[in-house]
Amino acid sequence: MKCKEILAALSDYIDGDLDPELCRDLQKHLADCNPCQLVVDNIHQTLTVYKSGRPLELPAELCERLRSVLRERWRLKFPPAGD
Repeated sequence: MKCKEILAALSDYIDGDLDPELCRDLQKHLADCNPCQLVVDNIHQTLTVYKSGRPLELPAELCERLRSVLRERWRLKFPPAGD
C-alpha cells in the first residue's frame, strides 16, 4: 500500500471496518512509514480526547492567537460597512 491509499482507507481502519486483508496491508505499511504512523496516532489521540468528554484546557497564548485569526478571517469575509 502507498501513503495515498492509506489515507483513503483510514476512516474504515480507525472504525474497525476495513477488510482483514487490507487491514494487514495497512498495518504492514504503518510498520515502515513514520509519517503515516503519525497520522494514525494523531487520529487515535484525537478520538480518545473527544470520547472522554472532558474539556481540554488550551494555553492562553493559543486561545488569543485563535481568536485573532478568527476575527481577521471574519473581517475579511464580512467587512464593516463603509470599507
